[in-house]
Amino acid sequence: MMIPAPGRRALLASLAGSAWARSEDVAATSIRPDSPEAVDLLLVLAVDVSSSVTDAEARLQRDGYRAALCHEDVLSLIRSGPSEAIGLAYVQWAGLEYQRLILPWTRIGDSADAIAWGERMERAARAAQGEAEAAAFPNSPVTSISAGLRMAASVLRDAPWPAVRRVIDISGDGPNNDGLPAEAARDAVVAEGVTINGLAIEGDPDVARELGEGASLEAYYRASVIGGPGAFVEPVLGAGSFAGAIRRKMVREIADLAVPATRAG
Repeated sequence: MMIPAPGRRALLASLAGSAWARSEDVAATSIRPDSPEAVDLLLVLAVDVSSSVTDAEARLQRDGYRAALCHEDVLSLIRSGPSEAIGLAYVQWAGLEYQRLILPWTRIGDSADAIAWGERMERAARAAQGEAEAAAFPNSPVTSISAGLRMAASVLRDAPWPAVRRVIDISGDGPNNDGLPAEAARDAVVAEGVTINGLAIEGDPDVARELGEGASLEAYYRASVIGGPGAFVEPVLGAGSFAGAIRRKMVREIADLAVPATRAG
């Protein structure tokens, strides 16, 4: 059952502003909120698994997404939307030759959905890693953000439900150095009405080598990766900050905070 309007407004004000209220008018004209096929948000999690991402970082990311999705702040926001659900897909990417849909579209509407998704994601990600190693996949330090964005955009096009908002959440620890320029892929994806947000994992020494001494990955993501209405970057400054950064990012994505991006399409 949908949360009563006063309670919903109070929740959004305390967590992330009155974002659903801004989108409900649009939803009412284009999508029936009571339709079982409708969702309030289509979100693709596009995760970097190139060899510059350590096993510990990869595990922290997966644990962070599982914990964030099950957090009551996130679940309350999901339940407060007109359709009371979001659609979620999980993609892994590395260089130009490797992009995989690890977990296809899943409708998340309650804690049981969130827990089941997290368990499936962990199993699927481990299986995909084993498959890559068995096939001697050259999981080298090359990073093709552009290919990851294009893959995520294709997954959005194949979504089984309509939604007012479509978002790609791309995470990584380095700049684009393989395939098309990141800016070209970003601009093409944003032109489809998609918002791209970023999770910038700081600390890889190769970032300074590729971008210059003192460069930050957060600044690079702002300039070259994110785009669309309300796009933002959430930096990760150390292993201990993964869980909090991912939870903050998911709250903002689900609540659709109107935070201006440094570079929006």
